[in-house]
Amino acid sequence: MTTTRVTHRIDVVAPAQVVHRIVSDVTSWPLYFPPTVRAEQVSRDADGELIRIWALANGELRTWTSRRRLDEVALTVEFEQTTPTDPVASMGGAWRLEDRGADGCTVFLDHHYRAIDDDPQALERISRAVDTNSRSELAALKAAAERAADEEELLVDFSDSETFPGTVEDAYEFIRDLEKWPERITHVLRMEVREDIPGLQYMEMDTKSPDGSVHTTQSGRVCVRPGLIAYKQTRVAGVLLAHTGEWTFEPDGEGSVRVTSRHRVILDVEAIAALPKPPASLAEARVAVRNALGGNSRATIAIARRYAEQC
Repeated sequence: MTTTRVTHRIDVVAPAQVVHRIVSDVTSWPLYFPPTVRAEQVSRDADGELIRIWALANGELRTWTSRRRLDEVALTVEFEQTTPTDPVASMGGAWRLEDRGADGCTVFLDHHYRAIDDDPQALERISRAVDTNSRSELAALKAAAERAADEEELLVDFSDSETFPGTVEDAYEFIRDLEKWPERITHVLRMEVREDIPGLQYMEMDTKSPDGSVHTTQSGRVCVRPGLIAYKQTRVAGVLLAHTGEWTFEPDGEGSVRVTSRHRVILDVEAIAALPKPPASLAEARVAVRNALGGNSRATIAIARRYAEQC
């Protein structure tokens, strides 16, 4: 089989250690890297770690696991997919950082890959996905590293929970079944869903905010029955640079379920400043975003409660 090798690069005006920290913490990737919907560390040992990633490639939501070796001294992160998915026969590479001192660093993203049976059409699909995602990830990495000093003010992380009579399975199914949301949830005006692989959903939704404005968002969702639905908005609304979240479902005493909606967002300072009536401060913007997103989540949980109680 023929192996294709390619390298992408970008200059970052931030310390190499800051950049390496972002690359190393795979659980933060959904906030920073546009293609990544969910990422988790499966296990870790002296030789490295096993991670699982759910990400968009050519508009399709896919998942795979990879082995990674992290070297803080050499400023590298090597990776190799352990479970490539069709049409990929093998995929690996490395993140390499070149420290330029006061000027920041240069990031190199290497890939090597093979297509199943050396299929030319498959190879073209893989090459296109690698090129698109690499450019997107490097640009996002640059932006994240260069605003790292302001991250505490820009990151909004909160959750809302409610416990009510019902089962985990019924509450989970209510949140999973997106096609019925427009008829069940008042602030959802339109919903389009694609689920080519069971449990991996791609959706486009129109929602109505408390102020009457309508926003269109696109999201990838990872549904892990019966306790977790994680999502990432790939088209964000309003004043957000990024928006990830998850729904969790836990038994809470006999005959009750605890439903939690968690949001993690990064504010877009330029978009906030461009509003017709911008908030007086980032603190005020944080409160407004928390109220808007939390309000929709609480409304959805209240309707899920009525659904679960009737099942």
